[in-house]
Amino acid sequence: MNLRTTYLLFAILGAVIPIAFFADFAVDQGIDLVAFVMALFVNGAAGGFTADLLISSFVFWIYMFSNQSGGPKPWAFIALNLCIGLSCALPAYLWAKTRPSS
Repeated sequence: MNLRTTYLLFAILGAVIPIAFFADFAVDQGIDLVAFVMALFVNGAAGGFTADLLISSFVFWIYMFSNQSGGPKPWAFIALNLCIGLSCALPAYLWAKTRPSS
């Protein structure tokens, strides 16, 4: 399996796994944005993971905007990052960035 295929596999896993957790939360709590954000910081461990993810996402956005000439446009990957998560957006970006040249 080549690197590009690996990126695609991880992008798919990075979408399916978080969506399964988000769906479970939605079944239990309903679609409640306030409850969701509160759950992200329910204790120190969750807050630490959330802070780590937010900082990593922000760095990823800076990287994409500073490296536009060498990669795809960042807007679709920011949408993936906000709607699903970094675990989908980052490998999807790397997959798109490593597309074979024509």
